[in-house]
This record gives sequence, structure tokens and C-alpha cells, in this order.
Amino acid sequence: MADSRASTKTASADLRVSTSEIFLIAMLIIFSLPYLVWRLGRTEYFAPLVVVQIITGIALGPGVLGAIFPDYYKFVFNGPVIQSLSAIAQWAVMMFVWIAGIELDLRKAWEHRRESGITAGLALGVPLVFGAIAAVVLLPFPGWTGPNAKSWQFVLGIGMSCAVTALPILILFMEKLEILRQPIGQRILRYASLDDIAIWGVLALILMDWERVGKQAGFLAAFAVATVAFRWLMIRVPERDRWYAGLIWLAACGLGADWAGLHYMVGAFVAGAVMDAEWFDQQQMDWLRHNVLLVVMPVFFLSTGLRTDWQVGGAAVFLVAGVLLVASVAGKLIGLRLAGRILKWQQGEGSLMGWLLQTKALIMIIFANVLLDKKIITNETFTALLIMAVASTMLTVPVVTPKLRRMKDIVFRSR
Repeated sequence: MADSRASTKTASADLRVSTSEIFLIAMLIIFSLPYLVWRLGRTEYFAPLVVVQIITGIALGPGVLGAIFPDYYKFVFNGPVIQSLSAIAQWAVMMFVWIAGIELDLRKAWEHRRESGITAGLALGVPLVFGAIAAVVLLPFPGWTGPNAKSWQFVLGIGMSCAVTALPILILFMEKLEILRQPIGQRILRYASLDDIAIWGVLALILMDWERVGKQAGFLAAFAVATVAFRWLMIRVPERDRWYAGLIWLAACGLGADWAGLHYMVGAFVAGAVMDAEWFDQQQMDWLRHNVLLVVMPVFFLSTGLRTDWQVGGAAVFLVAGVLLVASVAGKLIGLRLAGRILKWQQGEGSLMGWLLQTKALIMIIFANVLLDKKIITNETFTALLIMAVASTMLTVPVVTPKLRRMKDIVFRSR
């Protein structure tokens, strides 16, 4: 009887707290907890704020907070609150991917097409093969392949997850290392830009639904025609109106891609990719990227953490994450060293670039979110990929910093 009365009191107390209040409790946690960990823990050297936010999102998910305090977890992250957070996260990540698409500079890559093509191809191809081999090993075991996945989709998806470089996070890291505007920084941006295109191209291939191929072909045809009209319009309107026009374009492309079955994230990327960064003031673009990361992306990180799961066993998830981390890091380093030999780079140059291109957090997490949404991977596979992405990203700055001190001449060489 006492237990029954206690649970009745708890239920009635819960009813007195409105959904908006619980939502604001969740937002308070999302913004305060990672900031305090980052600031008080002084983690900037190995884990910038964006990485701490991702890790905090994992900790607030069902695998950690939900397992330790299930009642509190269910109270704060109930259905209506999760639905509200997911809506904010969806728009946040669409804007982030859109900005990444705008910032692609393919003209520079074309000017140095031989070097860029060889380097980007090996930087992407070798870790993709290593990751695909790891995925083939996982195929026979239950709990890793999603219910809607064909074997080739799962293998290609895991392989590409190991090959991804997160261009926006790479930009943040190179700003921190003070090499973004140096020749080596611009070279690395060229390689990462080409890989970004390949990432979204592969995602579109994985999501291609042959039963709806007519709708998808129709979207691509309409997109091509609309792009011509949109670009004609953008160069004729004042810059202050381009931001509004760009956001309308983003929503329309996301809607069209999702309607066709290609996922709104593919639409967000192509919406930005057909836009020119020169249409906008660079400082305003940097400001927008910074504020999207500051204001709304933490909600996406929390939403990502809510998807983590350990149902096949924590040890197994960490084991798979470790295998994928080795495939990712080794593949990237081997690929860049091969490029260095072919292009006759200075000794150690390939290794330096290989470590800089390890940054996976954000774009890989976005990529894996899409695979999870489409049920190509399971929550457990997603959790392993998430751990791998965070670990590889945290390795970057501590490994690269001493290398840069020893190889200062490479920073200023423009080849």
C-alpha cells in the first residue's frame, strides 16, 4: 500500500509539471552540463566544446543516464519533449550541412586536380575498404545489421563511416592550430572538400530505392532545373536578401529529397553545394556557422545521444568501436602515405595530413543518423560508430600539435 501511495504521489507530481517546463529543464541540461565540463575540466586541448557536447549527449542517453536513473530519464526525456528536441535537431543539422555545402571550394580542387584527385581518392578509398572489411566480418552476427538493409548497403555504409572527414570540425581545428589560412590548410581543405562530395554521393546511392526510382529521378531533374533558376535569381538580389532566399531554398530541397526517399540531409547538402560562397560575406558565413554550432547544434548532439544503445552488451559495442577505430585511423594514414609517395611529398607530410583528416565527429554522426533512420544499421552499430567518431576526433589535436612544431616548413609550402 505504501509503495502504491508513493507512486501515486509521484505521478500526480509529474502531472503538475508542464511539458514546457520539462522541455526547459532538458534545455538547461543540454547547454549547462557540457559547458561546465569543458570550461572547468579545461578539455580544449584534446576535446573542444563540440566534442564534449557529443560525449555529454551520449552520457544523457538511455545507455548511461537511462540505465543509472531510469525514472529521472523517463521524466525529463519523455515523448513530447523528445519530439520537440528532435524537430529542433532536424532543422539545426540541415542548416549545418547546408553551410558545409556552401563552403565547398571546387575551383581550387580543379586547379590542382591531379594532386587533389590522388590524395582525396586515397584518403577516402583506403579507410573505406578497411571499414568495409570490418563490416563484412560483422554481417553474420545478429544485432548489427538493420532490418531494412541489404548486405551491400550495410557494408558500404560502415566503410564510408570509417572514411568520412568532418569538414566543419576540420576547419575549427585548423583555426585552433593557426594553419587554416596557411598553404597546408588550404591544401587539406581541397582534399576534404572532394571527400565531402563523395560522402553524400555514396549516401544517395545507399538510399536509392529502386521501387521509387521514378520519384527520385523526378526530384533530381526538378532540382537541376530549379538550380539554374535559383542561381540566376541569387546573383540579382541584394546580399541581405540572399540569406532568406537561401533558407527557403534549403527547406524546399530538403522537402523534395525527403519526399523522393533520398532523406532531407541529402537535400540540405545539395542545396548548399550549388551555392557559391562568394555570394556572402565570409565573416557573416563564419558568424552563421559559429552561431548554429552555439545555439542549436547542442540539441542535435543530445538527440544523437538519445539513440545510443548497448543491448547486445557494452563489451561487444566497445569491441566493434575499437575495430572500426583501427580501420579508420590505419586506413587514413596508409592512404595519405601512399599519396605522399606518389606525389613525392616530404617525409612525414602524409602522416601529418592523415591525422588532420581523422576528424569525424559531426559529419560521420550525421551520416550514421541517416543510416539509422533508414534502418540500415541498428542502435548498437550506431553507438559503436559514435564512439569511433568521437575517439578519432579527440586524437587529432594532441597528435598533430607536436608534429607541426617539428615540421614548420611544411605549413608554408604551397604545393
